[in-house]
Amino acid sequence: MGDDKKPTSRQVRLDHRQVRVLAHPLRIRLLGALRVKGPATATALAELLGTNTGATSYHLRQLAEVGLVVEDPNLGTGRQRFWRAAHDVTNWETTDFDDDPDARAAIEWIEGDQVRHFAEHAERWFALRHEWSPAWRDVFGMGDFFMTIPSARLASLKVEVEQLLKRYRDEADPGEPGAEQVQVYFAALPMLTDLRLTTPPSEEER
Repeated sequence: MGDDKKPTSRQVRLDHRQVRVLAHPLRIRLLGALRVKGPATATALAELLGTNTGATSYHLRQLAEVGLVVEDPNLGTGRQRFWRAAHDVTNWETTDFDDDPDARAAIEWIEGDQVRHFAEHAERWFALRHEWSPAWRDVFGMGDFFMTIPSARLASLKVEVEQLLKRYRDEADPGEPGAEQVQVYFAALPMLTDLRLTTPPSEEER
């Protein structure tokens, strides 16, 4: 997420302290809102997220303590404080937290929240898709692809897909006629046990 026109992304690899702070429903929404919509005050964020300014102020300070959000001194006047996301992209590997049960529980909550957000996002799209043009209804949607590969090859695939998505984002012109903001999800999961093949497929079956 972040500004469509930025040529490179400011990235953060979550550390143990950051992941424990981020594993909170309002904090993760605050960070997402700042990345998508840009700098904002606690009051504006409270209105956007349907909460109160006291809550947003407190949780913004918690995020700031671990370097995930920062004050923007170039904005605001007097007592008005604007906050912005310190990074555009959050990265982690699940095994980063194997030695810390609390951090491991936190990252599992964050990953679960991503799944819940995706399900809610998809349901909202299903409810509203009749309002979109046929061209957009055809390109939005989901699909899956089955393959049998080792973990190293899957890691390479993830890197290539990420590079492709970044290239399309960096080359995009938000002012182009017909351009819309879109969110692309990427997931790779093991085949469910009851569907998994007992032997690798032959070359003809691949």
